[in-house]
Amino acid sequence: MKLATYKDGSRDGQLVVVSRDLSTAHYASGIATRLQQVLDDWNFLSPQLEDLYQTLNHGKARHAFPFEPAQCAAPLPRACQWADGSAFINHVELVRKARGADVPESFYTDPLMYQGGSDDFLGPTDDVVCASEEFGIDFEAEVAVVTGDVAMGSSPDEALEGIRLLMLANDVSLRNLIPAELAKGFGFFQSKPATAFSPVAVTPDELGGAWKGGRVHLNLESVWNGKRVGLCDAGDEMTFHFGQLIAHICRTRNVRAGSIVGSGTVSNKDWSRGYSCIAEKRAIETIESGTPKTEFMRYGDRIRIEMKGSDGMSLFGAIDQRVAPMPN
Repeated sequence: MKLATYKDGSRDGQLVVVSRDLSTAHYASGIATRLQQVLDDWNFLSPQLEDLYQTLNHGKARHAFPFEPAQCAAPLPRACQWADGSAFINHVELVRKARGADVPESFYTDPLMYQGGSDDFLGPTDDVVCASEEFGIDFEAEVAVVTGDVAMGSSPDEALEGIRLLMLANDVSLRNLIPAELAKGFGFFQSKPATAFSPVAVTPDELGGAWKGGRVHLNLESVWNGKRVGLCDAGDEMTFHFGQLIAHICRTRNVRAGSIVGSGTVSNKDWSRGYSCIAEKRAIETIESGTPKTEFMRYGDRIRIEMKGSDGMSLFGAIDQRVAPMPN
């Protein structure tokens, strides 16, 4: 099934069920008002939502209305946690090679991960607001999962069983702030502003055979200012699958329902597939010619991130955002 959250002026919005073709929606208020409620009581509430979903798909939902992504907040407008991995090691290899650094052997066996802010997410069409273009504004196209409860010490296979939903993410980075923050030895903070997510979150069964081995075996498209810059395979080159990423968190603590775990920038060794963040394009340029040429985003720029199924239909709807200055 497909779930979204409509903005209603509150912090957590209103849960809606969305049809498979993303054309219609229905408020879920007779079952649950917020997605977090469903995640907290998944075994009881999700079957009821599934029934509504099937009714909606068959055109028999009495109070259905046209689905409008512009009305959406993030599926979870705020979450228990947002932990973002760097599961595509090719991305790490490129960025480090561009600055003449080797990749430590441990990076191939122990996932990289940072803890992002989870108290304030962006909806799929909300502006990316930034105080200065000089911060080096970059998009990062990713896949993310939403979990149920996963116990400390869970294995990767056990962690996979805890995945409830999948969605897309734009994990915005402010590249020119990153070096000084990393130099402190304490990781990202100001360089990672609010993350945006796709209009809908979907249960794994909606992906059919494309959901395999904890990976999404489909292409992730990035369109920057109307030009496709990336059509990257999100499956085969994902070094650590989502079960491994969740198990990495679970090594020393429980993961609670409503946690979001990201894949990191989707990246392929075949450069002809393009890129899912500008930093990677700049790394490739540096490797090829000694200097980066592509500038970071400017005010007024747009980024669209989308994934389509084997039938050519959009699975999650599109993240479609404009970069904007802070209001005066």
